[in-house]
Order: sequence, then C-alpha cells, then structure tokens
Amino acid sequence: MKAFVTGANGFTGSHLVRALEQRGDTVVGLVRQTSDLSRLECTNLQRISGEITDRQALKTAMEGVDVVFHTAAYVELGLVDAAKMERVNVEGTRAVLSAARDAGVAKMVYCSTIGIYGDTQGRVINETFQREQQDFSSPYDSTKYKAQQLVDQAAADGFPVVSVMPSGIFGADDPHFGPVLTNYRNGKLKVWAGGDRITGIVHVDDLVAAMLLAADKAAPGSHYIISTGELSTREMFAFLSQETGVPVPREIPEPIVRVAGTVLDLIGRAISWNPPISRERVHYLYDRCVRVDAAKARQELGWNPRSVEQTLRDCLG
Repeated sequence: MKAFVTGANGFTGSHLVRALEQRGDTVVGLVRQTSDLSRLECTNLQRISGEITDRQALKTAMEGVDVVFHTAAYVELGLVDAAKMERVNVEGTRAVLSAARDAGVAKMVYCSTIGIYGDTQGRVINETFQREQQDFSSPYDSTKYKAQQLVDQAAADGFPVVSVMPSGIFGADDPHFGPVLTNYRNGKLKVWAGGDRITGIVHVDDLVAAMLLAADKAAPGSHYIISTGELSTREMFAFLSQETGVPVPREIPEPIVRVAGTVLDLIGRAISWNPPISRERVHYLYDRCVRVDAAKARQELGWNPRSVEQTLRDCLG
C-alpha cells in the first residue's frame, strides 16, 4: 500500500510513518521547508515540500496513493496566532479533502480530537453525543470543530473518510507533557495546578494502531473516540511518584492560579508572549471537562490499547 501522511514530522505523524513502514507500506509525507525533520531520521519517507494549503504540492504528493492520513494541525492554547491556526486547521483540511477527492484515494483517515464535542460538563459521552456548548473555549477548539464539519460534509457527499477523536496523546517524545515530565523527574517541577482536572489518556502508538485499523476496517463516515482511560492530574502525579520516588508537586490554590492567569494574560498580550498560565489555560484547568467512552473502537475495530498505567510507565522510559 502507498500512504500519504500530513504532519509527517510531528509527534503523531512520525510515529505513524514508522508504523506504516514497519508493515511494508510506502509512505509519502508533506513537510514544510522550515520543518524540524529530526523525528524522521531512520525512515524512508518520500518527502514533498509544501504548506498544508498548497494544492499543487498536495496533488503531487497524492499521486498513486491508496490511503491519506491527515494528522497535521496547529495545536496550542493560550495567546496564539488565531489566523494561522484557522489557515492550518481549517483551510488545510479543506485543501487535503479536495486533493484526496481529486486523486481518487480509497480511504482517508482524519485525526480529530475529543474536543470537537465541547464541554460535556463531566458527563461521559460517546460518538453519538451532539455538541451542546454554543461558544468555543479557544481558537483551537473552534478550528478543529470547523475542520470536523468539513470532514463530515465530505463523508455525507460520499467521500470515504473516517475520523478518529483522540484524547490526550502521550509518549516518551510527547512535545507537550514530555518536558513537564522531564522537569518532574529531575526534581525541577515543584508546583502544579488543577489537581482535579481529568485528562483522557492514549499512548501515541495506540492511537497510530487505531488509525491503521480505521483505514483497514472502518466504514466511510465513521467516528471513533480513541482513549485508553482517564486520570485526574492529582492521580497522575501520585502514580508517577509511586513509580519514580519523586515527591508529588505542591498544588497551587485555584484562586491564586486564576489571578496569575489574568495578570500573565495581560502581560503576554502586551509583549506578544504566550505565558504558561493564561485565562484560556485556566479555563481548561477548572471550567471545562470533556469525558469520553472509547468502547466503540474496541468493539468495532478490535482496538486493544495498553492500560493508562502502562502508558505512563512507557512515558517514563
């Protein structure tokens, strides 16, 4: 099989490239000229240079391709370039869908997010849930929702696209939680916030396995939540402390975090800096709770991920 992967040099995309090659597939990837390609060392990826909205580059990359995996996304919270996020997440998805239709690919797998369901207010939901939150929590929330609407419309129009909705993606080389974990293990993480915040967890390689199963087995238009389970931040650090012997970081009281978020948000806007705590991040810590059930992927695709505990152990290395 010949596969095309967008975001091939990213966290999820690079793991997907290696998994495809390991099973003998030929893989083409779209990378920007300024991309860090270190994750693609020791792969045989056929690289096509271009932006995610570059229709000609996408057309070239999809020549003779059987399956498209769209993992490219601008993922960030806080003070972000909202116009760039719209361009990458929404217009990029529009361009990939258009090119894939024109190329006549047999299947496309889109890597979405459980965030498209909006705030479930702590309720555990599945793929039948209809978003109730009327506004959006962030530009990322808004752009991924819009992109999902494009994908669903393409499926309704007869294009063979499947969507996977991962929860928090973890791994030893995770660019988001990984640095936090490194600081924690080195004794440099003394404080934390939002101990009650619940995070859905899936290992990046288990997400990749689900994407491959979706490409092979899923009916066009299907949605699959991909999450191994969930832990609160407090539970997560308690487990990590048990495994490493490193003390659990002290939790900063919520009122202090909220004040800090407001102050740092104002400073960040004044000097074009994305602070570690902002009003948007505080909202995600305390005011928004998305909980999911991934039984459908297990039952229909035969997906069998490692446990939450093993996922965290694997992140420790």
